[in-house]
Amino acid sequence: MEDIERDWDKPVAEAGIAAKASVIVRVGMLDLGAGTGSFRVREMMHRIAYPLGVHVRADVNLTDIEASCTDGKDRITEVVDLPTTGVNTERIWLLEHFADWFNVNLGKGSMYHSQSDVSEGLMQHLDKRDASQVSADLSKRLRERQKAEQNQEGSDDPVLDALEMVTERAEVTDTTAQPLHLRDIEAASEQHNRGEREAERETKRETAGTANVTSSESTTKKARKNRNHKPPKGQYAEHFDHVGKEADQSQGITVRQAHERLDMIERRKPLYSPVFAGFASACACASFVFLLGGGPFDMIGAFIGAGLGHWLRRRLFAHHLNQFFVTFVCVAVAALACTGTLRLIGIFEPVALQHDTAYIGAMLFVIPGFPLITGGLDMAKIDFPSGIQRVAYVLCIILMATLAGWMVASIVHLNPEGFEPLGLNPVVNCLLRFVFAFIGVWGFSTMFNSPQRMCLVAATIGAITDTLRLEIVDMGVPAEAGAFIGALLAGLLASAWRSAVHRSWLAPHLGYPRICLTVPSIVIMVPGLYMYQAMFHLGQFDTLNALDWAFRAFMVIICLPIGLAMARVITDKSWRYDI
Repeated sequence: MEDIERDWDKPVAEAGIAAKASVIVRVGMLDLGAGTGSFRVREMMHRIAYPLGVHVRADVNLTDIEASCTDGKDRITEVVDLPTTGVNTERIWLLEHFADWFNVNLGKGSMYHSQSDVSEGLMQHLDKRDASQVSADLSKRLRERQKAEQNQEGSDDPVLDALEMVTERAEVTDTTAQPLHLRDIEAASEQHNRGEREAERETKRETAGTANVTSSESTTKKARKNRNHKPPKGQYAEHFDHVGKEADQSQGITVRQAHERLDMIERRKPLYSPVFAGFASACACASFVFLLGGGPFDMIGAFIGAGLGHWLRRRLFAHHLNQFFVTFVCVAVAALACTGTLRLIGIFEPVALQHDTAYIGAMLFVIPGFPLITGGLDMAKIDFPSGIQRVAYVLCIILMATLAGWMVASIVHLNPEGFEPLGLNPVVNCLLRFVFAFIGVWGFSTMFNSPQRMCLVAATIGAITDTLRLEIVDMGVPAEAGAFIGALLAGLLASAWRSAVHRSWLAPHLGYPRICLTVPSIVIMVPGLYMYQAMFHLGQFDTLNALDWAFRAFMVIICLPIGLAMARVITDKSWRYDI
C-alpha cells in the first residue's frame, strides 16, 4: 500500500509494479463481480497490462482472483476475494470503454470501439445516471463534427490538402487521447465553446471586410484549423507535437485518475428501481409461459408471482442476505402469489382453477442464466476449475428454487401436468412467439441491469433466434438440436452486430459486449419447466420420470453454451486456435 501511495499522482506507465498491478487486478475484480466468465476477465486484465509492459498470470474462479504481475524487474502477487456473485451488464459495458480509454491514453489503439472519442467522453461523465444516453449524445456530436469537416472547403494548394488528408487518415489506431481530470470537465467544455465562438466571429469579420481575396482565404484556413484543434497524425506527427498543447498538459494518465474512474464504475447505482425490475421480471416470466405453451390465465398468474418475487429479491439483496436463502424465500412467495391470484380469478371464472402449472412460470426469474452460460464457455476454453464452480453454483440455485416450488405444491396440493394446447393458427402463433420472445428477452436484459438500448438489441436477437428455435422444433427437429441452432444463430448475430459497429456501419455507441447480447437472448431457451418437473417427480419418489425430465433438461442446457462457443470459433481467431 505504501508503494501505491507513493506513486498515486505519478503517470501509471512510470509507476512501480504495485501501482500497476492495483489497476490491473481491480479491473479484473470488477469484471468478475459483474458476472462474466474467467476467459473474459483474463482478457480484460491483459488489455490493461499490455500498455503498461506487464505480464499477468491469473487464476480466476467464481469469486476470487489470484494474479501474479511482473514487468521484467519486479514481481507481485495479489489475491482478491468477492463476498458474492451477481450480474451487471452495464458494468461490463463500461469496463470495455474504460479499457479503450486506458489504452488510447497510453499511446495504444482502440481495440473494441472504432471511435475512441466516445470512450474518452464517457469516462468523463461517469457521474451521469444514464451512461447510455451520454454515449449516444457523444456519438451524435462526433458524427456532426465529422460531417462538418467533410463539408469544409479545401485550400488552393492541393499538395497541402493531400498531405493533411493522409496524415489525418493514416495510423488511426495510433491516436493518443489527452486525459481530462474530472474536476476540469466544465472548464474544458467552456474553453472549447469559447474557441468556437471566436472562430465564428473571425469568419464573419472576414466575409464582411474589404480585405483582398488572398488574405481572406488565408485567414479562413487558419480559423478552420484552429477550430479543429487537431494536429496531424501518423509519420508526420512528431513535427507538430507543439500544436494544440498547453504547457501543463502531460501524456498518459496517473494512478489516481485510473482509480477515480474505477471508483465511479464500481459505485454506480442500479439503473432500475426494485419496482421497475419487478415489472420487467413479470413481463419476462409471463412471456416465458406463453412460449412454453401457456394461455392467458397462466400468463396472468406468472406475471403477478414473478413480479412480486423479483421485487422482494431486490429488497432482500439490498440487505446483503445469503443468496440461497433469498432464492428459497422469493420462489416460495412467487409460487404462492401466482396460486393465490388464480384462486381469486377462479371465484369468477372456474376454469382458472385448472391451471396448476402456471406457478412454475412464476419461478423462472431465478434462472441463473449468466453463470450457466459462462460456465459452459469457460469449459470450452479448457478452464475447468472456473467452469465447474459456476455449474455447481447454478445447480445449487436451481436446487433451492425447485425445492421451494415443490414444497409449495405439496402444501396447497398442486399437480402440474403441463399446459393445455392453445389451438392457434400457425401464422398467428409464430407472430405471437416473436412478440413475446422480444418482450421476454427485454425483461431478462432489464433484470441484468442493461441500458435500454442494449436491452432492445438483445431483445431483437432473442426474438429472431427463439422464434426460429420453436418453429423448427414444431417441424420435428429435436429440442436439443433446436437449442443448439438457436444459440449458434444468437452468437453469430451478436458477432455481426459487433463487427458492424467496429467497421463504422453502425453508430459507435451501439458497440456492446457480445456476452451482454447473447446471454439474455438465450436465457429464455433454458428448460426451466423440465428442471422443475424433474424435482417434482423426485419429491414424489417417481424416480424414472424424474430421471427422464432431468436428462431432457441436461441435453438442452449443454447445447446452449456449445452453440455460443461454436459461434465464437467461427467468428473469433482467439477461439479458433489453441495458442
